[in-house]
Amino acid sequence: MDNNIAPTRNERAWVEIDLDALAYNVNLLRSVLQEGCELMAVVKADAYGHGALDVAKQLEKEGVKAFAVATVSEGVSLRANGLAGDILVLNYTHPQSAGLLSQYDLKQLVVDGDYGKALNDTGHRISVHISIDTGMHREGIDMEKTAEIESVFNQSNLTVEGMSTHFASSDSLSSDDIAFTHLQNERFYSVVDDMKRKGYPVGKLHTQATYGMFNFEDSRADYARLGIALYGVMSHNDETRIKLPLRPVLALKAMVSQVRWINAGESVSYARTFVADRALNLATVCIGYADGVPRSMSGNNGVCLAGGYKVPIIGRICMDLLMIDVTDVPSLRAGDIVTLIGTDGSEEIRCEDFAQASGTITNEILCRLGSRLPRVYI
Repeated sequence: MDNNIAPTRNERAWVEIDLDALAYNVNLLRSVLQEGCELMAVVKADAYGHGALDVAKQLEKEGVKAFAVATVSEGVSLRANGLAGDILVLNYTHPQSAGLLSQYDLKQLVVDGDYGKALNDTGHRISVHISIDTGMHREGIDMEKTAEIESVFNQSNLTVEGMSTHFASSDSLSSDDIAFTHLQNERFYSVVDDMKRKGYPVGKLHTQATYGMFNFEDSRADYARLGIALYGVMSHNDETRIKLPLRPVLALKAMVSQVRWINAGESVSYARTFVADRALNLATVCIGYADGVPRSMSGNNGVCLAGGYKVPIIGRICMDLLMIDVTDVPSLRAGDIVTLIGTDGSEEIRCEDFAQASGTITNEILCRLGSRLPRVYI
């Protein structure tokens, strides 16, 4: 990604989205899916901060026909703007909003029998997928509650088009976690096979999210629900069974507002947590925690790219600004571009590294990038 590409307006900070990298990633991921398994693109939370509509439209151009969102409003927005593929709503939709599911041809994940009945009793014809709890204990019908699972199939206004489960620890390659993931998989298909024997149409099956696809094979799945990997990153710096040369889709950039020297012994930012041990050149950058740069990165080895060099973030990160030590970048001036995630010359800061310095995972970093940051598509 060219570091010299400027935003469409003279913005203080912005996000760049490389749609070619997105297209590359989706086709790379497809190449390793099990035969007969399709990609379900997870575009919830504004496509992990990348812009749901632009991302979904690009994915549709690449032939993706199934999408997952978190909320009914996310699904309505995509459908109202012309997205033609299947859209599965993963989180709770209040029965009073069930009409939107029907009106906009959205599919709803059903997590228990009472919820299935409540949706059915609205009188709207709704397509649903049934969530089975195989051990994560977040959502879903307990795998042993056969009658409750059957009750969803038996609701007259609901059409079951799929069944799913969610793995609790598929991002880990420890022997215990591998065994637990296999156990969850076995539990899920035991339920599926029981429903089939009883004559219920189970529809499309899906168990794998990104790490499930990277670490475990599922020869029976119809979909793989892929989120974070579509965007060219993993949740954290870790080992996976499959390794792919994904391309990061997003870069985070901001402008320098001021550059000045401070003396040894002078402090920087709130609470005086940083005190210079030598004279240094200080640059103020127009981005802060209101834009999604975690305050927790303050003093935790956070870095930016300035003039092709990695430079440290110093002092407390503020709501709208942060400070960097650019003593080794004498050419930097107000109006120059600083990169927080992305490349500058031969240097790169991956989102995984940015997240590690913040004490969290990439999913959170990407989702919390502020709405006042314009998205620039290149």
